[in-house]
Amino acid sequence: MVRAPADSDAEAPARPLQAGRLVVAGMVAIVAILLIAAGVLFFSLPDADAFNIRVERIFVENDDLTSGAEIKLLEILAQSGTAFADVLTSYRVVIFVLLVFSTALLIAALVFLLTIITLNRRMSEIERAGIRVSSLTVNRAENTVILNGMAFKLTPAAIETLSVLAEARMDDDMLSGAEIEATISGRRAEDCDEAAGATRIKRLRDALGNQMVSELLIKNVARRGYMLAIDKDVIRMT
Repeated sequence: MVRAPADSDAEAPARPLQAGRLVVAGMVAIVAILLIAAGVLFFSLPDADAFNIRVERIFVENDDLTSGAEIKLLEILAQSGTAFADVLTSYRVVIFVLLVFSTALLIAALVFLLTIITLNRRMSEIERAGIRVSSLTVNRAENTVILNGMAFKLTPAAIETLSVLAEARMDDDMLSGAEIEATISGRRAEDCDEAAGATRIKRLRDALGNQMVSELLIKNVARRGYMLAIDKDVIRMT
């Protein structure tokens, strides 16, 4: 089984904890910033009763306003003050809702960002370490391969190629393209073309479907050949 270096395994449990701390710290920072902004915004808004207080002062300071038109004007001003107070109250509610909504969006964005970063790091580890296979069962009779409990239906040619690679891995051998073609066709390796074996490997990878899985499962060592990058003890042939 191909595994990452020991220090990577030792650091693996600490990474989720570190990511969790970053998420909590980011959330606390976002909430604190928005609370400060909300406080400044709410305190900077005029008092809802400010207009009514001014109108009341006009009533108190101008006792000589006794005509019908003047009293009517003061009543209109008082009603305008009430309307102004209602508008400011609604503004405060709207601002509060927008702040709550923006807080939720920023927290969600932070969580998604940290999730993407964590997944990218995990993918990089997989690419460096190779695919971790706990079981690989090749069933020639049914043209099926079971990889970590997942069944893949392959063509007979792809099964033959995978079987040759699996048997070579159990013997700790590495096969060139010509040797793969010779084993399958029954001819001598000297009479086979390297490109024919490479074509079989390409078709096997295409049959497996998932490019990442196939590229990491089947290793190509330059000028040496092909091999399965898994532990030979997990391979079963049926």
